[in-house]
Amino acid sequence: MDTAVRAELLSLNKPVAEKVARHLVATGQLIDDDPELALEHALAARRLASRIAAVREAVGLAAYHAGEWQSAIAELRTYHRMSGLQSHLAVLADCERALGRPERAIDLFRGADQAKLDKAVAIELLIVAAGARGDLGQKDAAVAMLQVPELTNDSSEPWAARLRYAYADALLAVGRREEAREWFSRAADMDSEGETDAAERLLELDGVSIEGDDEDEELPVEEATAGPGTPGAVPAQPDASLTGGDSEPDDADDLDEDDDDFDDEDDLDDEDEDDLDEDDDLDGDARADDLDDDEDDERDDVVGDDLADDELTEDRAESLADAASADERPAGTSADHADRSDRDPEAGQR
Repeated sequence: MDTAVRAELLSLNKPVAEKVARHLVATGQLIDDDPELALEHALAARRLASRIAAVREAVGLAAYHAGEWQSAIAELRTYHRMSGLQSHLAVLADCERALGRPERAIDLFRGADQAKLDKAVAIELLIVAAGARGDLGQKDAAVAMLQVPELTNDSSEPWAARLRYAYADALLAVGRREEAREWFSRAADMDSEGETDAAERLLELDGVSIEGDDEDEELPVEEATAGPGTPGAVPAQPDASLTGGDSEPDDADDLDEDDDDFDDEDDLDDEDEDDLDEDDDLDGDARADDLDDDEDDERDDVVGDDLADDELTEDRAESLADAASADERPAGTSADHADRSDRDPEAGQR
C-alpha cells in the first residue's frame, strides 16, 4: 500500500486501521476483474473510516468500474473536496455522459483549470468532452476539439495512443474514412501495451476478417473492448496505489504511536461521531455544488437512494474483512469485533 494511504490510516486506532487497510487492498486487487465485489470492500472500508480521503476515492472508483455512475460522482466529488485535488475530473465527466447528461460533461471540461491538471487527466477530459459533443450530434465540433498540439507530438505516454484513437474515431463518425484509417494506424503504432483495439479497427477498415470474429460477436457487450471516448472507458486509477507493498497500514510501532494520540475510549467514541457528522456535511456539499436550482431535491433523492442500495449490513462487512485477511490473521482475533462493538454501541446491539 502506498505510503500516503498508510499515513492517512494513522489517524485511526490500530484494529480499525488494519481492517480498513485489508478492505482497500482487496478493492485494488479486485477492481478490474470483479468491480462489484471491489465496491463491497470499498463500502465496508467507508463504514469504518468515512473521513479518510483514500477510502472515499476507492468507493468512487469502484463504483465507476461497477457502472454505479451516480455513486461514483458523489464519492469522487467528496474525495476532491477532502484532498484538494482535481485528479478525477475525466471520470466525473464520463459519468455524466453515461447518465445521459453530455452538457454537464462539457461544462466540467470548460470549467477545469487546465494549467493545474496533470497532462494525462487533461487529455482524458478532452477525449470525454469530445465524445459528449458527439453525443449531442456535434460531430464536426468533436473533430475540431481533438486537433490539439499533443495530437502530433512524439510522446510515448499511454494518453498519446488514446488521443489518436479518439481522433480517428471522430473522423470516422463524420465520414472521413481515409484519414480515420491513418490515425488508427498511428494509434496502433503508439499502443505497445494493447490498451485500445486500434489494430483491430484498422484491420476492419481494410476489410480484413480475423479468424474467431464470429465467436467474439457472441460475447456479451460488456466484455467487448471499449475504446477511448466510450462511456466507462476512462482509465480510472487511484492517486495512491492500494496494492503496492504490504497490505498492512504501517508497522506496529507506528500504529502503537497512533494509539497514544487518544486519551481513553471516550475520545474514540467522540472521534467516530465527529467522523459521521462531517461525512454527512461533505456528501451534502459535494452534491449541492453541481445541482441546478430546479433539480436540487430530485438529485439528492437519486444520490441518496443510489448510495443506500450499496450499503452493506454489519455482518456482511465483517465477513468481507475476514475473507480479505484469511491468509494473514492468526486464530483467535474475535477481540477485534468485541473492540469495535465497544466503540460502536449500535454495532454491539446488532
